Amino acid sequence: MNKTEMIEAVQQGSGLDLSTKATGDVVDVVFNVIAGAIKQDGRFSLAGFGTWTVRDRAARMGRNPQTGAAIEIKASKAVGFKAAPSLKEGL
Repeated sequence: MNKTEMIEAVQQGSGLDLSTKATGDVVDVVFNVIAGAIKQDGRFSLAGFGTWTVRDRAARMGRNPQTGAAIEIKASKAVGFKAAPSLKEGL
């Protein structure tokens, strides 16, 4: 599913008479709120769906695939997702 398909699904599933643009704005706001919570608190939890958390990745050695030379990959942060048990059971 891509963003356009998601907007159409939300528009049809809401039962409201919303335009595609208005529905797209709602979807954008929801994801901006989730992203803001992850940035501010380091996690966002949605009951019955799952939890997004900030995870630290340690520095490590890697290889340049073109030359084979060893390179150092810097430490970074990534967003991880853990599905709720009810979501896992439904798969």
